[in-house]
Amino acid sequence: MENVKGVVATGQQIGAGWSPALSVVKALAALAESKRRGLRAVYWLADEDHDRMEVASVAAFQGARLVRHRFEFSAPQGTATGWLEWTTKHQAEAEGLWGKLPCPTEPTLRGHAIALGRPLWERGIIAYSPTKDADRTAIQGELERWRGMGLEDDLNRQAAVLESRGERLVLDPRTQSAWFSLDPITGKRSRLEMGQPCPKGHWLSPGAALRPLMQSLLLPVEAVVLGPAERAYWRLLEGIWGRVGLNAPQILPRPTVFVLGSEVVDISVGELEALKMGQWGAFALAVQTKPSEMQFPGPDPNWPIAISKRFLAEMGRTKSRLVRLDKRLEREGAEKRVGGDIEKLRQMLFPFNKPQERVLPGWQWLQNDRLLDYIEKALDGGKNVYLVKF
Repeated sequence: MENVKGVVATGQQIGAGWSPALSVVKALAALAESKRRGLRAVYWLADEDHDRMEVASVAAFQGARLVRHRFEFSAPQGTATGWLEWTTKHQAEAEGLWGKLPCPTEPTLRGHAIALGRPLWERGIIAYSPTKDADRTAIQGELERWRGMGLEDDLNRQAAVLESRGERLVLDPRTQSAWFSLDPITGKRSRLEMGQPCPKGHWLSPGAALRPLMQSLLLPVEAVVLGPAERAYWRLLEGIWGRVGLNAPQILPRPTVFVLGSEVVDISVGELEALKMGQWGAFALAVQTKPSEMQFPGPDPNWPIAISKRFLAEMGRTKSRLVRLDKRLEREGAEKRVGGDIEKLRQMLFPFNKPQERVLPGWQWLQNDRLLDYIEKALDGGKNVYLVKF
């Protein structure tokens, strides 16, 4: 890193199987942008976080069925994810979900993530862990200086300003700690109250709201690729960058990628919401007369009133039953257009009713170099949403 003059950074809390797949999109987006700027791309392995539920909860296919799975770790609660064990049992459990996997570079979740991310490192992305002893020891003095500046008050004031504008806080600094202590031996991360000293031998660890400052302290960050929630809490730092003597990086929105099978004939970004909601009529090839809209004869004027009423009631019931044929007609027309079972397509792009990149493990994409080529090439388009046929 000493020879790197500037970087485009991104990152994610490391998860089993490189979950979720949007982590791969982030990395490739940073790579594409770094090439445009003549810089280097850095993937920040957020192994200092301690959201165990997030890193342990994954999805995997059993045949055509997608199932949920959760890994168990024996380390105490509050242990940073980079220190979570990755044993031979975890490796066997993971291979039972996703097939043969690379061996971890070390017996930790961090080692597992680094091994699975090799296809990205081979493309020129630099994997960076902020929990390297030499790096953290070198910046402890500066972090102590920041802590003495009372940055919590700045965060709280900015939170109040954002709320007054009607903006929702995805991270509230008034309830979440700005500083933690991190034991570099055990990985135990503990909240520090204002004025509480950091235990001897422990590292100061910024909370999520202040972490962007530490990232720019450790790396020459010129731009960052961030998701929607990240962009929201980065706004808490407006006005603080200058106080600590750093320049705020340019924020680049993370694009969204949907990977379609090559057999899909035609679907557009504008139709994704209709697909998610199961509105098959939006995909009809041509306007068709629906069965329920066909004209039915009225009662004969010479019929008795009771018979006429009964006839109209029966016609009403018939029309309500024909609505089911309307839906079938819409679905068949949609499937003819997209080239296959449209419900399966919906489940593929929105498993568990969420975008696939938020559910699928990144390893499903990482193990396919040609797919990574397709995604990286697509990300040169400067759009927010991409449909990648593969």
